[in-house]
Amino acid sequence: MTLPLKPARGGFVRAFRCGLFIRDFLAGKGPFGSPVINPEIGAPQADIFRHYKLALMRATAEDKAIRTEEKRARRENRRIDPDNIEVLIEEFLSQMTYKAHGCRSHSFVTYFSMPQKLEWVAPSGITEKSHFQKNYPEGQPRIYFRLTEKGKAAPDSQRANHHKALYG
Repeated sequence: MTLPLKPARGGFVRAFRCGLFIRDFLAGKGPFGSPVINPEIGAPQADIFRHYKLALMRATAEDKAIRTEEKRARRENRRIDPDNIEVLIEEFLSQMTYKAHGCRSHSFVTYFSMPQKLEWVAPSGITEKSHFQKNYPEGQPRIYFRLTEKGKAAPDSQRANHHKALYG
């Protein structure tokens, strides 16, 4: 007998995968409400991570708000009100902690090394001083990464599983 690989209640709430977010973010598409960047300049790894986590938090809040409004509307025998959903989204976002959603910084750094090994992302040649360098000048600068042509051409099936794309 095979048991399903998912939680008993609620299912998985992962609206999008990290690899697809990185590609769309560096392509300048502004995925899932993140800011639009210049694809030729790129973005520092820390900024990509921050916007990924904020987008995950927003997607989680939207999912929770829609489910809550559907239950309330069903219980009160009324139509679903989009204004109530927006209020609930903001309420849920204000209650969420940044660290509770998505991966941690070190996990993202490890994950981000995979597209670098696959040559899907590369430094764009632009650097800037980090806040850390103000107190410790020998610290590392923020390096901007951009999407390469090889990264733009990579299919979604490989983006969904970097380990498989890298190691076969």
